[in-house]
Order: sequence, then structure tokens, then C-alpha cells
Amino acid sequence: MTQRNAIRIVALFEALKGLVVLAGASGLLIIHSHTLDIATRLIEHAHLDPDAKYPHIFLDAAQHFQDTHLLLLALITAAYCTLRFAEAYGLFYEKAWAEILAAASGAIYVPFELTEALRHPHPLHITVLVLNIIVVLLMLQALWQRRSKHPQEDAKNITR
Repeated sequence: MTQRNAIRIVALFEALKGLVVLAGASGLLIIHSHTLDIATRLIEHAHLDPDAKYPHIFLDAAQHFQDTHLLLLALITAAYCTLRFAEAYGLFYEKAWAEILAAASGAIYVPFELTEALRHPHPLHITVLVLNIIVVLLMLQALWQRRSKHPQEDAKNITR
């Protein structure tokens, strides 16, 4: 597999991450409009008395779920999706700024993933750590090759 194809696979994965988060947020927005109804049905399904202490607390919380929290979550989700889609676009079209973004955003998670893999050794934790390290190294290699080919054009390519 060529480096270009590997970077395009990373681009598609970044776009997929953005789509998954967007789908999850959309589902949350749909559920939010029916929160009280869902809570009431859950209590009825469990054959609980809605006037009892704990079911009543649950219904009260569902009824008073604040729209400001949902708005904040929607803004964070929009920012995350925009970042992932921009990164995917830039990687797919071989932009230097996207390679820098991918290397930096991937490297941020490595210490946390390493800590998790050491504390709770599980194949999933180790796989995520290894894949993330591979992505970071791939981006650094691409940036290094770009720099060695055209050292005088580095400043121009970063802004393109």
C-alpha cells in the first residue's frame, strides 16, 4: 500500500468519525423532544408507581432537562464534526495543514490511550493505541517527505 493510499484511508476514517458523532447527536436531538414521554413509558414498563419517590424524581429530571445543556452539546458536536470533515478533506486532497492537524490531534490522545492500555490491558485498548501511533507516524513521515522534496515551499504549502 502506498503512503498516499494509507493517508486516504485515514481521511475516510476521519470522515466516518464525524458522521458517527453527527448521527449520535441527531439521535439525541430526536430523543430530547420526547424525553418526558420516554421516561413515563419506562416507568410504566417497569410497573412502578409514578407518584413514588424515585420514579417521581426521574420524571421530574426528564421534564426539566435544560435546553442550554443540549445547545452546548450541539455546539461542541458541530465543532468536532467540522474539524473531522475538514481534516478528512485536507488529507484526501494531500494538504500539508491536514497532515499537521492529523498528527497533532492523534498525538494528543497517545498518552491517555497508553495509560488506559497499561492500567487495563485489553486487546481493544492496545489496538486503538497502536493504530493511533501508526497514524501519527504516517503523518509525520508524510510531512518529512514533503519538507525534504520542497524545503523552500514549506511555508506556502501549509497555508494551501
